[in-house]
Amino acid sequence: MTKAELVAAVADQAGLSREAAKKAIDAFTDSVVAALKKGQDVRLVGFGTFLPVSRAAGMARNPRTGQSVPRPASKTARFRVGEGLKSALNGK
Repeated sequence: MTKAELVAAVADQAGLSREAAKKAIDAFTDSVVAALKKGQDVRLVGFGTFLPVSRAAGMARNPRTGQSVPRPASKTARFRVGEGLKSALNGK
């Protein structure tokens, strides 16, 4: 599902205009990004949790040449699935 498809689905299910649904989705993603930048978890009970993760610097291997190259430290995000979503996906 693309963002445009998500906007259309949210607009249809919530009875909103597509513009209002797009603003809501943009506000949600901006809020999640801001919280993760601050190092906070974003927990949606029954759905899942977005977690900020710091990766230490290390060595990586270039798969084409086999040469080891330094990898800088970085930040990323992980998503941990909640019980409600897991149950919905497994048909329970």
